[in-house]
Amino acid sequence: MAIVIPVALQGISVANRAGVGAERKEIAVQLAANMLNQLSVSNLWQTAQASGTFDQDYPGYAWSMQQQAWPDGVMQQLTLEVTYPLQGRVFAVELSTLVDDSVQ
Repeated sequence: MAIVIPVALQGISVANRAGVGAERKEIAVQLAANMLNQLSVSNLWQTAQASGTFDQDYPGYAWSMQQQAWPDGVMQQLTLEVTYPLQGRVFAVELSTLVDDSVQ
């Protein structure tokens, strides 16, 4: 019985960490989608800062945006990365979309 309890507690701990990781990743994806939509729909991607944080509502979550010309010459690929802390490490999610470079 003495061996079973520590193993069971370790299993519960691993399951809890996996749940916390999934929850934080889900938040990061939602934050990335919201920011990417906001930047692309309003054309703020042309003038906005390339990075920032969500510190007020989501401490530790940060974002950065990269632009890359699409091969057709009219579109730009916007990639938004959101980083978040988990158990002393930093993880990231990336979402991308295409925007029309000719629209001002």
